Amino acid sequence: MEATHVFAGLAVSNYEAALSWYERLLGRSPDRLPKAGEAVWQLTATSLLYIVEDTRRVGGGLVTIAVSDLDEHLAELVEHGIPVHSETLANGIRKATASDPDGNTLSFFEAPGG
Repeated sequence: MEATHVFAGLAVSNYEAALSWYERLLGRSPDRLPKAGEAVWQLTATSLLYIVEDTRRVGGGLVTIAVSDLDEHLAELVEHGIPVHSETLANGIRKATASDPDGNTLSFFEAPGG
């Protein structure tokens, strides 16, 4: 399989509250609002993250995002009031994890050499 795009979605219980939280997490408003209760952020040319109000599937989502500068991103999260847990994995990669109000987990890491 050769993937060309990644479109990752997370179910949330309260769209308005989640929208505000994800705007703080990602540092900006969504790039698209395709329909009521859904917001999409274009993270790279071929990767998108979206939230959708769906109480049947809420919480439990896992998304991991590589960033170019983890320290800079951590400073932005703190500035925006997003609590994070930071750790260094056994392989030496640093990782920061935040959980949205519904229990979805988003992790950020800086790729070695990145």
